[in-house]
Amino acid sequence: MEEKILDKNKNGMLVMLTTIVVYLLSLVLCIYGAIGANVILITISIIWLCIGWIPLLGLRVLKPQEALVITLFGTYVGTLKEDGFYFVNPFSTSVNPAAKTKLKQSGDVEHTSSTALNLSTILGTTEYEPGSKKISLKIMTLNNNKQKINDCLGNPIEIGIAVTWRVVDTAKAVFNVDNFKEYLSLQCDAALRNIVRSYPYDVATNIDTTGDGLPDDGSLRGSSEVVAMKIKQEIQLKIKEAGLEIIEARITYLAYAQEIAAVMLQRQQASAIIDARKMIVEGAVGMVEMALKKLSETGVVELDEERKAAMVSNLLVVLCGNKDAQPIVNSGSLY
Repeated sequence: MEEKILDKNKNGMLVMLTTIVVYLLSLVLCIYGAIGANVILITISIIWLCIGWIPLLGLRVLKPQEALVITLFGTYVGTLKEDGFYFVNPFSTSVNPAAKTKLKQSGDVEHTSSTALNLSTILGTTEYEPGSKKISLKIMTLNNNKQKINDCLGNPIEIGIAVTWRVVDTAKAVFNVDNFKEYLSLQCDAALRNIVRSYPYDVATNIDTTGDGLPDDGSLRGSSEVVAMKIKQEIQLKIKEAGLEIIEARITYLAYAQEIAAVMLQRQQASAIIDARKMIVEGAVGMVEMALKKLSETGVVELDEERKAAMVSNLLVVLCGNKDAQPIVNSGSLY
C-alpha cells in the first residue's frame, strides 16, 4: 500500500463560505417565492435548504503534525498531512484503527479535575482527543512494562525499555496491520526477549554475545548501549511494514528477579570480599618481604629460618587481621 498525499484540497474555507452564502440566498428566494406565489422557486429553495448542509460534512481541519487517512466507499483515496482547512468528498470517511488505543507513555501524569469552567470545557474540546480519527505524526514514547526474562545463563531478570517512535507512512500504518500501536507494543516485547536471551546480566566467562565464536565481556549491565542499539534494530526490522520508525530505544530498568535477588546480592558481596582479601594478602606479603630484606641489609638482627617463619606468621596475622592486633611485650631473651 503506497501512501498518497492530498495536497490540492485546501479549499475548506471557500466551500464553507460558499455554502453559507447559498444557504442564505435560498432562504431569501424561498421568502420571495412565497410572496410571489412562485411554486418552482419555492420548491428549489426548499430542496436546497434540506440538502445544502451536505457539503459541510466534507470539511476537515488539521493541526500541525496530524494526518487523516481518507477512504471513499472502502477505497483508499489519500492522506491529508499538512495543517490547514480541507474539503474532501462529503461521503468519504477517515480511518484510524488505533484511535481508541493509548500506549503507556513515560511521562503520563494524571491531573485532578477542576470545577472551574473554561472555553475548552464549554466547547467540549480538549488537548487529547480520545477516539479521534486523526493520526499523530509527533515523536512519541512507548514505556513498556517490566518483563521477567531469563538471560543466557538462565538467571531470571526484570527489564524494561522505553522506545521513541513515530508514524512515517500513514497508509501502511492503517492498512498493513490491524492496530499499529498494539503491533508496536508486541514487537517491542518480542525483540526485547530475543536480545536479552543472548546476554548475561553481568560479565561471565566463556560467553559469546557477538556471534563471532569467541568469548567476550558483553553483558546487560556493562554493555547497555550496545544492547539498546540491537533492540532498536530488531524492532525496526519487524515494524518496517507497519509504516513506523524507531528513533531510539533505551533500557529504563534492569535488576535480578525478586526470587534470586537476595542470593545474587550475597554472591556479589562474596566476590567483593574475596577481591578485597586478595588485595590485602598481596600487600601484606610485599610488606613482609620488604621487612625481611631491610633487616638483612642493615644487619640489625640475625634470624634463623625458624625465627623468620615465626616473624612472617606474626606479621601476616597483624596485617591481614580484621581487628587491631594486641601487642605482647617480651622482656626476656629473644631465644
